[in-house]
Formats: sequence, structure tokens, C-alpha cells
Amino acid sequence: MKIVVNSRIIHLLTSIVLLTSYYINAQKENFEFEFGTVDAWDNIISGESGGETPIKWINVNTVKEGWTVRADGVLVNLGHPIGVVRSEKQYENFILHVEWKHMEAGGNSGVFAWSGADPKGDAVLPDGVEIQMLELDWVNLHEKDGVKPPIAYVHGEVWGVGGVVTVPDNPRGERSKSIENRCKGKGEWNTYDVVCVDGVIKLSVNGKFVNGISKSTQKKGYLCLESEGAEIHFRNFKVIELPPGVTSVEQTAPLLNK
Repeated sequence: MKIVVNSRIIHLLTSIVLLTSYYINAQKENFEFEFGTVDAWDNIISGESGGETPIKWINVNTVKEGWTVRADGVLVNLGHPIGVVRSEKQYENFILHVEWKHMEAGGNSGVFAWSGADPKGDAVLPDGVEIQMLELDWVNLHEKDGVKPPIAYVHGEVWGVGGVVTVPDNPRGERSKSIENRCKGKGEWNTYDVVCVDGVIKLSVNGKFVNGISKSTQKKGYLCLESEGAEIHFRNFKVIELPPGVTSVEQTAPLLNK
């Protein structure tokens, strides 16, 4: 009996095998890099210089080829595979400054605060509070039955993920949406200033505070940078650590081995 195999089926099966192999290798690949700086609030107030130290990032489930720190200090992430890298240490109360720009229409990424940095089960993204970074065309590219997603999707939504519960300042379901649309599109730099204190997060987008959450059930954890399918650039990543608060074990993400 002659068996005819459709070329499309062969192509599909080959793609599945390659993607599965790619994902497994990403889980096993150990690498780290330095990007951005951290300083203490006390150093800034006292005027002491030289307190800034580099932030070390450790792979969780991506690949080394997906992350490059250029000579000009810009971190380039290619977006594949989907996953995250995490900070070496945990942070509780802090101010984060980061500038970012998408290089593709509809690009998706984000920063996770107070994360356990340890995706569970079949998940490829961890828990924590996500501060989303979407390119403006995302809503145009995800139209369904003639209806586009809410424009709020692409202007800095903030919400708890992976079991972390938050109370949104400006509810759109469980998410908090920005009260003003301030993000810029493909190829343009955006600036996020994020204040994270005692389970409360306030987000400034391009110079104005427009979003936030409160009562996060997780208040101390890792920072994660997200790789989610499209090239994105980061620069001027700076963390200022603030004095600690009263945070219980239940409100703290588990410590991970290096």
C-alpha cells in the first residue's frame, strides 16, 4: 500500500519538534549578564558617590542568544522563546526607572515586580505583579469578530499574575488600566518610573503617574524581564532601594538558588 504524506503535515511536525527542543534547551541553559544598576536611598540622601552596583540577571527559561547588552548600554531582547530572566537578588521597597522601545508592530513584553521567578506547571511566565509593555498596534492586530481589544491594553496595565492578587486603582476586571494614554509606538523610547512600596505600586508613563495597584499579596521578590515574541530594547535600568517594611514570610517569594 502506497502512503502519501502531505508536505504541510511534515512541515508542521518538524516545527513542533524544533520548537519543543528549543524550549527544553531554554529551560536547561545557564547564563547570566549584567545590566542596569542598583543604589540605596541612604546613599543618595547622604550624597555618597560610588554606591551604584550592577544588577546581575540570571536565566530562568530563555536562551543566551536572546539577550545582548550592546556597547552603548542598551539591552536587546529578541523575544524568543517566551520566558524571563530574573534579578540575582530580591527587592521589597524600591523605585525603578526603565526606558524601553518595541521594534515590531504589536510587540509584547513587560517587567515583573515581587516575582517568585519560577514558572509553575506548563506556564512559561512567573508570578508577581506585571507592569506591561505593549506596542500600540497590538490592539489592531488582535481584532476579533470586528472588535478590537480595549486601547487600555497598550498604555501600561498593571496587575497580579500567577496567583498574586492585587487591588486595581483603575479597574478593568482584575487589571488596572492607565487613566491617560501616554505610550509611544514602534521605534520610540518610552519611560516608566515605578514606585513599589509595601504592596502598593504606582506607575508613571512618560512623565506622569497614571496607574497603580495596592494590597498585593506578594510584597517582596525578584525582578523579571520578559521575552514575549517580539524584539524589544531596554536602557537606563536603575533601581533605588528604599527602607524595608513589615513583610511576612507569606508575603515574600521563596528564595531561589543561583
